[in-house]
Amino acid sequence: MRLGGRLAAAIEVLGEVETRHRPVSDALRDWGQAHRFAGSGDRAAIGNIVYDALRRKRSAAWLMGDDSPRGLAFGALLLEWGESPASIAAALDGDRFAPAPLSDAESADITARNLETAPDAVRADCPDWCVPLLEDAFGDDWVEEASALAGRPPLDLRANTLKSDREKLLRLFARNDARPGALAPHAIRIPPVTGGGRHPNVQVEPAFQKGWFEVQDEGSQAVASLAGAMSGMQVLDFCAGAGGKTLAMSAAMENAGQIHAFDADKQRLAPIFDRLRRAGCRNVQAGADPEALAPLTGRMDLVLVDAPCTGSGTWRRRPDAKWRLTERQLQQRMSEQAAILDDASRYVKPGGRLVYVTCSVFREENDGQVVTFLDRSTNFVPVQHKELWRETLGSSDGMPRFTTGPGLILSPARTDTDGFFIAVLRRADG
Repeated sequence: MRLGGRLAAAIEVLGEVETRHRPVSDALRDWGQAHRFAGSGDRAAIGNIVYDALRRKRSAAWLMGDDSPRGLAFGALLLEWGESPASIAAALDGDRFAPAPLSDAESADITARNLETAPDAVRADCPDWCVPLLEDAFGDDWVEEASALAGRPPLDLRANTLKSDREKLLRLFARNDARPGALAPHAIRIPPVTGGGRHPNVQVEPAFQKGWFEVQDEGSQAVASLAGAMSGMQVLDFCAGAGGKTLAMSAAMENAGQIHAFDADKQRLAPIFDRLRRAGCRNVQAGADPEALAPLTGRMDLVLVDAPCTGSGTWRRRPDAKWRLTERQLQQRMSEQAAILDDASRYVKPGGRLVYVTCSVFREENDGQVVTFLDRSTNFVPVQHKELWRETLGSSDGMPRFTTGPGLILSPARTDTDGFFIAVLRRADG
C-alpha cells in the first residue's frame, strides 16, 4: 500500500473509534482481519497514523481547522511524520485509494498557522476538564508535561535476572538500537519508532519464550525497585493484575521468601500464571480469593498497592483512553483507592512497608489519597523519598518530581518514562 491507501485506512479506523466508541486496539485488529491483503508493514503504518492522531488530537484539529477523522489523520502526518502539505500532495498524486487531497485553501491555512501560538490546552493535547488537574500536579510545567504524554513511547524491556542479564540482551537487541535504561538497573530501551516504522515483535523471540526478559515500562521497573522487596521477605502484591511488578520483585528477591499475588479480578490476574512459569518465579502464590488473605494480617514485610486509577500516566501508549476519561470515572477511582488502601494496610506488620503506586499523574489520586490515608491511619509514616531514590537507583540523571506531599512522580518529561506515582509508608507502631 502507498501512503494514500494507508491514510484512507487510518481515517476509516478513526471513524470507527469515534462513532462506535471502541478501543483503538479493537478497531485496528478488526480492520486488519477484514483487509487481509494488507501486509504487516501496512498495518504498522496505519496503526501509527491512528495512534499519532489520537495522541495529538487537539493540536492536529487546531492545525487543520478540522476535528473529523480526516482532519486528525492529515494532522498526524504533519505533526509526527515530518510531512508538509506539498509532500503529502505528491505522495497522494495518482493513488486511487487515497482520500481527497488537501485543498489549496487548507494548505494555505496550515502554512499560516503556528502551533506555538495555540492555546495551552491545544499544545498540551488534553481535554479541557483535565487542565486544572495537570496544573495542580505540575504547576508552571504542566503544558510541557502534558505534551510529553502525547509523544510516541519507546519499547522497554526488563532483563529477568533469574535467567539472564542485561548485557546478554543488549547484544541480542543491538540490531534494534537497544540501550541500557537510564534509571532502572535491569532496563533495556528500544527507542520510539519514526514515521511508519514498527518496533520488533519481541514476544516471538526464543529469548522471550525462555523467560529471559519481560516487556515493562522503565517507570514501572523503577517503582518496583523502590518498593524494596528483598530476599527472604514476606510480600503481598495486593492489586497484582497481570503481574509485571510481581515478577520484578520475585527476581529482586532471587526466589527467596514469599510473594502473595492477589487481585480480586480473576480476568486481570489470569495472565500471571503463564508469566510466572516462563520467568522461573518459584516464590509466588497467586489467587483471587480475599478470604485466603486472612492469615496474612499483620505479617507482611511489604504490601504493594498498585491501585486502579485513571491511567493518565499511560496516555502515550493508550491515547484513546485520554478522550474517554470522565470526571465521574476519576471520582469512582478515588473511592476505590481509599478503600483499597485501608484494606491493604491491615496486612503490614510493625516496621513493615506499605507502598502505594498509581500510573496516574493527578494529585487527587496520588498525594491526595496518601495524605488522607495518613490522617486516618496515624500508625503509618512516609519515608524520606529523596533518600530512597538515591539509595535504590543511585542516579541524579532524570530525577523524578518530588511532590510537596509524601511521594514522587515519574513522567515522560522528567524521567522519560510513563507517568507513575509512588509513596512508601512505614508502619511505625510496635
